[in-house]
Amino acid sequence: MAQFGLLSKGASYRIKKTNGELTGQNIEMTPSFCLWLCCDLRFSALHHAALSGTTELLCALLEAQATVDIKDSNGMRPLHYAAWQGKADSVLVLLRSGASVNGVSLDGHIPLHLAAQYGHYEVSEMLLQHQSNTCLINKAKKTPLDLACEFGRVKVAQLLLSSNMVGSLLEGERKEPTDAAFTTPLHLAARNGHKDIICLLLKAGIDINKATKSGTALHEASLYGKTEVVRLLLDASVDVNIRNNYNQTALDIVNQFTTSHANATGVLQVRALKDYWNLHDPTALNIRAGDIIMVRTPLITNRLTELFHA
Repeated sequence: MAQFGLLSKGASYRIKKTNGELTGQNIEMTPSFCLWLCCDLRFSALHHAALSGTTELLCALLEAQATVDIKDSNGMRPLHYAAWQGKADSVLVLLRSGASVNGVSLDGHIPLHLAAQYGHYEVSEMLLQHQSNTCLINKAKKTPLDLACEFGRVKVAQLLLSSNMVGSLLEGERKEPTDAAFTTPLHLAARNGHKDIICLLLKAGIDINKATKSGTALHEASLYGKTEVVRLLLDASVDVNIRNNYNQTALDIVNQFTTSHANATGVLQVRALKDYWNLHDPTALNIRAGDIIMVRTPLITNRLTELFHA
């Protein structure tokens, strides 16, 4: 139980067991949890050192011939954990020891996916310098740029857009447009209201009228009530007449929600159609199918309608 002894040291780390995976929550490193890390996740001492950023322990283990690319039960290598936590010194140690910069987890993540999602600029830059492939997609069909745009990581998005693969990233060359999960960085930024990201993407030359099954980025911004994004896209001359696979323009979507019934306080009651879990975002709303959710709509649809008719 040598590994158990190493894992028992230290007080608290930002990890949590949720449906068999790790998320970014604080949890005490109790003996029972350490035992789960060792046995259930096959979490090695090297994984633990990478996660906690303990470079001395990393170096000692590597000098003792620890396997640099050892995988846990989720296919995560020590470099994944160091990148996820933004531990630049640990990332450098692992890379210099031969860690695979493009090693893929069971979820299809390479370390750059995790660094980009959590906005770790220095780590992302380091991974790129070691030839990380910016065009690789994970099981959710997303590139590192997609994740940076989805979560509003402006500096990392700017870094990725300055890479020599920017053309392929913006065109989505490794994605299949007929795939139900197909999306673009612009759609993800629009859906989440990240205006700065959208400006970067438009400046880089992304196709403002690129459509998925759900429509253009304008459809996304309209659906999610992102008024300022709608204004930005309209000012950038997005085509308002494009229809999605359901024969809807963006204005049709706005009108659909404008005619929905809300009570006097501007609150809608909606029922979740399916489970939704974001295992990598501790602030995300986790819901189960059938849950009733209260959605506050403070005249957003009215403002959106005004924009389309301006």
